[in-house]
Amino acid sequence: MANYLGVLSWGIVPQNGSTSNLATMSFDYRGNYLKSANDQVRYQVQWMKSGLNEGTEPSAGNYTGGAGDIVNVIFKIETSVDLVNWTTIGEIKKSRDIANRRYETGTAPSGHRFTIDVSQLVSDQLSYSLCPINKGTWQSPFYGGMNGGAVMQDNVIGALAASGNPISDYNVSENGSFRLIKVSATFDIINGDGEIVDGGYTLSNPPIIAVINSVNQFERDSTYYEGEFLHQQSSPTLNSPKRFNTRCPNWYFEDDVPNKVAYNKLVRMDEQAEFLQWYVFSTYDGAYPTEYYNYSEIYGTTYLADGTVEGYFVLADFNSLLAERNATEFKQSQTRMLIQNVSPDFINNNAFAPQVTARPYTTSISPITASTHRYSLYFRGKYSNATTGTFIRKIHSATNWYQIDRENENIPYGYVRFHWLNSMGGIDSYTAKRDVVEGLTMSKGVVERNSADRTWYQANSYSVSGSENNISPNSLYVSDTMRGGNLYKGGREVSSVNADRVQSVYTEPLNKSVATWLEEILLSPNVWIEKDTDATKKGKSANPYLRPSTKGYIPVIITNSDIETVNQENGLVRFNIEYTLAHKVQTQRN
Repeated sequence: MANYLGVLSWGIVPQNGSTSNLATMSFDYRGNYLKSANDQVRYQVQWMKSGLNEGTEPSAGNYTGGAGDIVNVIFKIETSVDLVNWTTIGEIKKSRDIANRRYETGTAPSGHRFTIDVSQLVSDQLSYSLCPINKGTWQSPFYGGMNGGAVMQDNVIGALAASGNPISDYNVSENGSFRLIKVSATFDIINGDGEIVDGGYTLSNPPIIAVINSVNQFERDSTYYEGEFLHQQSSPTLNSPKRFNTRCPNWYFEDDVPNKVAYNKLVRMDEQAEFLQWYVFSTYDGAYPTEYYNYSEIYGTTYLADGTVEGYFVLADFNSLLAERNATEFKQSQTRMLIQNVSPDFINNNAFAPQVTARPYTTSISPITASTHRYSLYFRGKYSNATTGTFIRKIHSATNWYQIDRENENIPYGYVRFHWLNSMGGIDSYTAKRDVVEGLTMSKGVVERNSADRTWYQANSYSVSGSENNISPNSLYVSDTMRGGNLYKGGREVSSVNADRVQSVYTEPLNKSVATWLEEILLSPNVWIEKDTDATKKGKSANPYLRPSTKGYIPVIITNSDIETVNQENGLVRFNIEYTLAHKVQTQRN
């Protein structure tokens, strides 16, 4: 091993503050620790040496005192969900970038640069994570809910006992909704003999970031420049609201403003799976960095039809996912994805009354009554000020608004409730209620076989004498096939049947903002509908803790080839969502 000449440092990296050398490279610098795995995630190492520019070749003649010119940089990319257990997902050996040239003189800039993009490697680690229907939150922030991606090996039933244990500690996969990324760098040098040898040094890694399976649109999203979906530190301002991981337009940044929100998302009283999902980097008030939160909660308000406040409630299931500092306070550093069930049915069965006493919450309430018209929710933290002893609340998100849909189901097949991986890397939901259609589409494989010989008919085999009342013992061993009369087979036969169950349903009339949001159902790679079947009921019967509902997520494939999201002449538009069940209809083979 040898050393390198000159100075080695990080250049372009995903996260840098206002005082870094990247501060002027992007508007308002890149201070966000949360990134999209579907955008570029670039890392660059810079090597500076006196007299070196990007057009200069590394040379064996420069080797001196056990140090030489750098030829390659080896980037090591690791992922984690807990900042403790790191998995190497790849190593990239990169030679120097193509030389840049100054526009008016043609000269090359000083040093060499080694740049890579790890987004494709990282995006392969992410898929989705579903929270079970009627469950308040995931089991663990590190392992998430019902994760997509590769199927885990499932061949462990336990140790020692032949019958095994009912739960395997091995059949688990890490959270599919986020990953923490760490990149380090080592290098190769050229020695005096012209050999490429290990440089024997690791460059300290740049700030660890989190990536989520979101998608930013070039023409409309400012998250390329500075993220808007990260909850951390002090209250956001009106110019920079922190939002949950959804593009549903049912939000406004301020609580108690029911007349300002553009859209109230319709939810039904029997719905058990309506979730808010968000990433938390840290939990504290930037004005009081020594204070620790005693509470972290989804705070709700219910309203009557005229906008009058009816009552208040709290949801806190996701608290089980937060890292604790002690029995009554949370740690400031969190770096994890959170999720909370906010459906009407779940609220009525699991909400608490607001309180300022010590955790845990104790007083259960059912806040959504027959008079409730809508409710609002936002994420906040509270701490007891050390000086005054009073509780101070800090709102960390925009307020999301929901309206109770009390329309009765009056169609034979009921309504169709969709869930999908949305463009913010969370899970969205919508209930379509109009003109449900269901059917089958089939294709058959056909072969042609020889027909039986119909010239000769098998004689009577009941008895030797021919009397039908006397059964011969030998007839017990004669097939029911009658030679010459077996017309039930032969000719063309179906060798296989391929069948899909196809369905379609119309949405309600939609305005432009809602239509733009719902187009994600058709764009998403992962879509589910809720179904209540014998199989899903068995899931609840087998393990009501992990499957607390008789309903289950059934994957579907959206088959629409195009939709209309804006119609200036007609105003509101409706989507006809066409889909087929992802699980094929099982049929026999001939």
